[in-house]
Amino acid sequence: MILTGKKIDAEVRSGRITISPFYAERLTTNSYDLKLGAKYLVYKDNLIDPKREADYDLLTIPPEGLKLSPGDFVLGESAEIIGSDHYVPLIHAKSGTARCGLFVHVTSDLIDIGSKGKTTFQLYATLPVIVYPGMLIAQVSFWIPEGEIVLYEGKYQNSQGPQPSKTYLDFK
Repeated sequence: MILTGKKIDAEVRSGRITISPFYAERLTTNSYDLKLGAKYLVYKDNLIDPKREADYDLLTIPPEGLKLSPGDFVLGESAEIIGSDHYVPLIHAKSGTARCGLFVHVTSDLIDIGSKGKTTFQLYATLPVIVYPGMLIAQVSFWIPEGEIVLYEGKYQNSQGPQPSKTYLDFK
């Protein structure tokens, strides 16, 4: 089951959901709107090998925005720290963002229960589009798990910016 906006508000206030900073006016009927943070990551390698740590540049989106061309792929960050030990967060693009031709989470929308940090957005442009730091770009919903809860303790815990793939650690 999905939490309503009012329930998300109550669970943030009780400490069972982390959204920081939190602004009640960004609650919707069943989600919370997330802003794009200022940092983004661009891979330098022409070929990404999951067995090797990728080379990348960590950059800052200028106030005048970052122009993405069709086919561009960058990793962005949420401005907010999000997570919960009690609910499963899911990231979704805002419909207005999708209508600009921008994928926000190409395939990885599930955040593990117990994970906390800034989420990494996988930004993929299908049309020319400009993204700005602080723009409302995505939304997070919270789902009730069923069964025994085992909290996430993985390699992306406590992320404070866009995170490159760390699949190479799985091969060690």
